[in-house]
Amino acid sequence: MTQIDELQHRITAALDRVAQGVARIEERAAQAAPAPVTPEIDPEEVARLREALEDEKLANAQLEERVRKLHESHREELEAARAAAAQASEAPVAAAPSVDVAALDLDMQRLRQSNEMLRATNDELRKALAENVGEPHLINKAMLAELEGLRAARAVEAAETRAIIASLDPLLAAAAQSEEVN
Repeated sequence: MTQIDELQHRITAALDRVAQGVARIEERAAQAAPAPVTPEIDPEEVARLREALEDEKLANAQLEERVRKLHESHREELEAARAAAAQASEAPVAAAPSVDVAALDLDMQRLRQSNEMLRATNDELRKALAENVGEPHLINKAMLAELEGLRAARAVEAAETRAIIASLDPLLAAAAQSEEVN
């Protein structure tokens, strides 16, 4: 048993030395560890940053108000335009000058006839040229047909222009009237 007591005593002494060594290491670590540094706060810098933040908040609020007002005015303008369009569509149709559909139809028939005459004359001219027979009266006839076709096309364009103007006049008058009211 003496041997066991001696081993136990040696183990206890070793554990005491280990505990003392750990205590010394902890002391050195505590002494060597720097104390946590608290940053120095500059009160002037904080005041300046707070002032800049307040300025930005104010500018943001002003911009939001401008956007709200723009949306509101845009909505009002849109409603006014819709009301004017509705009012213009309800304008009396009797005031609008009527389009002369019969004259337009006559001009269209004249254009069709002159184009048919031009096609027929060109066919005759083509046949004469294929036979190497140049006939001056066919050339004259083709030129007359082409001139008549141009005149008829011009008449149709003029009639269409008159029809467009006749349909736009009441709309323009209604728009001018609604602009005067506003």
